Amino acid sequence: MDTVGEGLEGALQAAFTRPVPKSAGAQMRYLVKQYKGRTGEVARLLGISRRTVERYVRDQLKRPRPELATRLEREVRRRWQPQVRARARKAAATTGGIMIDTRARFGYTAAPGTTDDARLRHLTVALPPDFAGRLFDAQEAGATEQQLRQIAAEGLQEIYFKDQGRRAQGLLVEYTDLEHVEFEL
Repeated sequence: MDTVGEGLEGALQAAFTRPVPKSAGAQMRYLVKQYKGRTGEVARLLGISRRTVERYVRDQLKRPRPELATRLEREVRRRWQPQVRARARKAAATTGGIMIDTRARFGYTAAPGTTDDARLRHLTVALPPDFAGRLFDAQEAGATEQQLRQIAAEGLQEIYFKDQGRRAQGLLVEYTDLEHVEFEL
């Protein structure tokens, strides 16, 4: 994953208990059901005509254009199994925490005489439930990628770099040049 938001979404999708619908017709029927039968709203969501939505629902059309297939898959995945997602978020925020695996450039603002040169590092760290909760709450509230990165950086700073307050008291970590990030519940 290239962004923290995508990484969090991937972690939630890993918690799914049933597979996401595969065919375009099944995906379209699922979206129409989510919008309580309002095909016009699904059409606006996907940027297509209402008639096209209806044709996919009836399986008169079967193979969407690649860009429509991507949008359709993304919107279905975003709404799939909301109760499973909620349970996974709650478990991560209350008891389990979340694992973060990232490769990025970390720089520091530290005391004089120490190195603060940014370095590319690969870290795998277990973030405690409070940081997992903050990440999921921010994502649900519509936080920007920069805000999500800031929360992740604070978590890495406290757990990995400061060793939960046992060292490097004045250290402030900068989390930049993100190459890879994955989360696991």
